[in-house]
Amino acid sequence: MRYPPRFAVVRHSRLVVFQHRFGLESLPERPEILWRVRIMPRQTTFLKPGEANTAWRHVDADGQVLGRMAVEIARVLMGKHRPDWTPHVDCGDHVIVTNASKIVLTGRKAEQRMVKSYSGYPGGLKLRSVGSVMAKHPERIVEQAVRRMLPKTRLGRQMFKKLKVYAGSEHPHAAQATTPLIG
Repeated sequence: MRYPPRFAVVRHSRLVVFQHRFGLESLPERPEILWRVRIMPRQTTFLKPGEANTAWRHVDADGQVLGRMAVEIARVLMGKHRPDWTPHVDCGDHVIVTNASKIVLTGRKAEQRMVKSYSGYPGGLKLRSVGSVMAKHPERIVEQAVRRMLPKTRLGRQMFKKLKVYAGSEHPHAAQATTPLIG
């Protein structure tokens, strides 16, 4: 089977549509005869690096559930919300997250879930609860959640650089025309 097909077979029920579309004066005398109509191949558009028009999006994390917010942020950073998404090009938007200290964890995850940090030396593994890390560095929890949802490649690291997380409500990107993403 060839893909895409060069011709499509059209039956009588569609002859009226093709009569109008192709400017035919009358229908054929034997409409049960099958017609062959030329089909144009479907074109897929791929962005080239640098062609994507990126925007700046703002997320107010006050009262947002961490995982659900991180899914939306990762989707926008990858560019999957765009109709011209291209897998090998960084076509995502920049995302600014404010009020990271006010995110919500459901259940008892703040006490039960642990964050690992390893120094690289034997015996250098430190385990801390998510609640204790959020008390000192709440932006690290959001960054870690989003980073794990991005591709683990050079392109994923490039996408992650477009994420800016701040614990409070102020951020230095006021000059960018931001549009709200969530909330």
